[in-house]
Amino acid sequence: MYKTILLGNIGKDCVVNTVNGKSVCNFSVAQTEKYKDAQGTQHEKTRWFDCALWRDSTSIAQYLKKGTKVLLEGQIDVKQFQRQDGTQGVGMTFRVSNLTLLGGNKEGQQQPAGQVQNDVSVSEPIDDLPF
Repeated sequence: MYKTILLGNIGKDCVVNTVNGKSVCNFSVAQTEKYKDAQGTQHEKTRWFDCALWRDSTSIAQYLKKGTKVLLEGQIDVKQFQRQDGTQGVGMTFRVSNLTLLGGNKEGQQQPAGQVQNDVSVSEPIDDLPF
């Protein structure tokens, strides 16, 4: 068993889906790394993660809005698939086991009162997944 930790901003509002009778909250998270090269030039590299939070209750979905800063713990699932043109592709999904809403948006501004509760944590065992 391994654990991956991801700190970033939600890139698009959460969408709730049902798969095999289980509810899943799907959303994307952007993580930006800032660094300087040997010449001192500032660079940014953004990585996007498709995230899946499997829950019996999807009430957390209302707080998973674009721009909200989140701290996620979980595992990365890698799956191969066949594209429409017949070539093989690889997809990654961050399977969230623990989520902490840190509040505010990517510019550090607080969300309007009542939209996001700061430091809300959600934990669920990952053994209960439908696959």
